[in-house]
Amino acid sequence: MTLYQGIDIVDVQRLREVYLRHKGFGEDIFTENERGYCFSKRNPYLHLAGRFAAKEACLKALGIGMSGMGIDNAFREVEVVNGKSGKPVIGLKGWVKGLCRRIDPSQITVSISHTGEYAVSTVMILAER
Repeated sequence: MTLYQGIDIVDVQRLREVYLRHKGFGEDIFTENERGYCFSKRNPYLHLAGRFAAKEACLKALGIGMSGMGIDNAFREVEVVNGKSGKPVIGLKGWVKGLCRRIDPSQITVSISHTGEYAVSTVMILAER
């Protein structure tokens, strides 16, 4: 078994500014479900920052980060949803899911935390290879 790990931290105000300044940023990075969940909250940008950090941490755990090939759709292909208990869960699709198959993951765990100023996330992938 091999453990792959990624971590990321996001400045909430910076993410808010980018989201508001660049038309299409939200649709390029977040799925419809993620945007719906975050904008149902009192401080949507805090929750968007947490999800952005989780997506980036997942891509880092897979060894690609933001500089990898296929990155154009990668952020939308890593979806952060809430499980029945409310705990965040990572779902993969498309190119990222195919990339993940090469390591044969048995478990992907994500943790997200935030203050008013920063959001941080860690992702661990337990895999056969």
